[in-house]
Amino acid sequence: MRITAPDLTPEQAYKLMRGIVVPRPIAWISSLGPGGKVNLAPFSCFTFVSNAPPMVGVNIGRKAGQHKDTARNILAHGHFVVNIGDETLLDAMHASAEEHPPEVSEAELLGLDVIACQAIDTPRLAAAPVSMECRLHSVTPYGDTGAEFFVGEVLVFHIRDGLARDGKIDTEQLRPVCRIGGPNYASLGPIVTKRAIRQTPKSVLRDTQP
Repeated sequence: MRITAPDLTPEQAYKLMRGIVVPRPIAWISSLGPGGKVNLAPFSCFTFVSNAPPMVGVNIGRKAGQHKDTARNILAHGHFVVNIGDETLLDAMHASAEEHPPEVSEAELLGLDVIACQAIDTPRLAAAPVSMECRLHSVTPYGDTGAEFFVGEVLVFHIRDGLARDGKIDTEQLRPVCRIGGPNYASLGPIVTKRAIRQTPKSVLRDTQP
């Protein structure tokens, strides 16, 4: 089968790509909505983009040409939290993708407790094994549908006790879930360990100009 990309509608291309680029980690983003309500929504076009300073990025599309609540809230306040859910939170994570008016708090609707953050005003999810307090760094538009790539600088990491060992996350204990095509998810599955490959240590680039 050969498919010519320019012949596809945005929806057709989206359905193809979400089944090809798999598995995808899920950024369960909490943001401040109208009246201080905690908006909560999952996004699976998510990755990290820098380690010094630590930064994460998420692609946020639009609905009928308008910003989603999450994008609107981040642009209004300049901060957000990326929560990482585990298998026990999958049902709530999926349900939080339902569309509601901006003044409705998905956290309240789903009975999810929130905790005040340390460096930003947006709360984090109490049940999430990992949460990252983020300050908005940049927003870059891509394509013809109004999608934008939001990059946040991580100011504070919140990690459940026992998940970090020797400065590394025990992924098996984290029990993350990933998104595949459609309303389908997958768990971690077997972990295959290979020999460690020598890597040059990461370093900060210095300005060499006088």
